[in-house]
Amino acid sequence: MKNKKYSIISLFAGCGGLDLGFMGGFTSLGKNYSKRKFEISWANEIDKDFAKTYREYFKHDIVVDDIRNILYGGSSLPLNPLPEKIDIVLGGFPCQDFSHAGKRRGFENANGRGLLYKSMIEVIKRTRPSLFIAENVKGLLTMNKGEAVKIINEDFAKEGYYVSMNLYHAAEHGVPQTRERVIIVGTRKDILPKFEHNLSKLPKNQWKKLREAIGDLENIPEGGAPNHYWSKARLFPGTQGNTIVSPDKPGPTMRAEHHGNIEFHWNGKRRLSAREAARIQTFPDDFIFYPSTSSAYKQIGNAVPPVLAWHIAGTIQEFLNANLKKEITSTATTYSSYPTPVEATNII
Repeated sequence: MKNKKYSIISLFAGCGGLDLGFMGGFTSLGKNYSKRKFEISWANEIDKDFAKTYREYFKHDIVVDDIRNILYGGSSLPLNPLPEKIDIVLGGFPCQDFSHAGKRRGFENANGRGLLYKSMIEVIKRTRPSLFIAENVKGLLTMNKGEAVKIINEDFAKEGYYVSMNLYHAAEHGVPQTRERVIIVGTRKDILPKFEHNLSKLPKNQWKKLREAIGDLENIPEGGAPNHYWSKARLFPGTQGNTIVSPDKPGPTMRAEHHGNIEFHWNGKRRLSAREAARIQTFPDDFIFYPSTSSAYKQIGNAVPPVLAWHIAGTIQEFLNANLKKEITSTATTYSSYPTPVEATNII
């Protein structure tokens, strides 16, 4: 299995932070992150701006539509079938409805975003991957007093998968940010054992500080580097995002919904730029966000830090190499086999 490339379906792909980490082959904060043995066979994202950024960086197609339309129809856009066979299903499903639902209400609402995890389950049903990885916010653990994550894990397990879950702190893995995320890994019971989360952690005295990550951008004028533009919202002390970051600590969590209130630079003169936010999230400097600064903030805050994803991908790769004994060939479908944008307008 050493030379095998594992094919991936990427759901809720966003701008591609998780995908970049799994593929590797990028430089972040002066360090090179080698290529991993993963390749994206098919990707989906509902937001056209996120998808524009994804396509421009990765140079391959991404299907732009609601995953429920793709699975069940109901869209005026052409239907794009999933690859028939795949090794991994990857994605961070949205969970907004869970926090407002009593027990199962968020799960039973057919139009609710809470049901999007069931779309991931449907993709798993149709493709039977060897393994799946689902990412979500720390709050998932306590939503509905723990009922939400219990139901989600049970529903994944019903499809014939061992399910394991872990809370990762990004700063413990080289990301200059106090960001925590839940990673759920499912392994197909008929071919794999249960996955054990065993990623080594950096001690707190080795956490990367903001000065190391963005110090060189402090005196570069606005527009002097790609995406180096910032919100002009005034400081409103005591409200979310209206704090001044410290250069000698990791940054705060980069949020998807800043509404202009991204944190202020330590110099107190301005807010963090979108490029500084991207650095804090460990995106490489050649990763350009389209089409605007407000959209860039949202894309960056919504993403998984590529460096954290790269480390997780390493443990997944080692696990599959060691345990996936069947001699199988990568079933990844190349993007050239898909229709061009002229033929299918929901691919950009």
